[in-house]
Amino acid sequence: MHLDYLKQHRCGRYSALLGEGRLNAYLISVDEQAHEMLTSLTVEFAKAQGIDEHLKATDQMRWVHMMNHIRNSAEETVMRELILA
Repeated sequence: MHLDYLKQHRCGRYSALLGEGRLNAYLISVDEQAHEMLTSLTVEFAKAQGIDEHLKATDQMRWVHMMNHIRNSAEETVMRELILA
């Protein structure tokens, strides 16, 4: 996704990275950062909303619903702050 963003909105940066042979390394770095950020945000959001293993054991459907909501929120944050930045 970040590659498409670079091609469409940051042509100069895309061309520079491609010309210097650093495009793949850069994209791998962004991907790793995105995964790390997604994981940490998911944990942070779950703690903030009090979602824990006890809820998972007592009300699985509610836990799944809340975790899906948290995952979506974390993905939106990663997209806004990292992928499309």
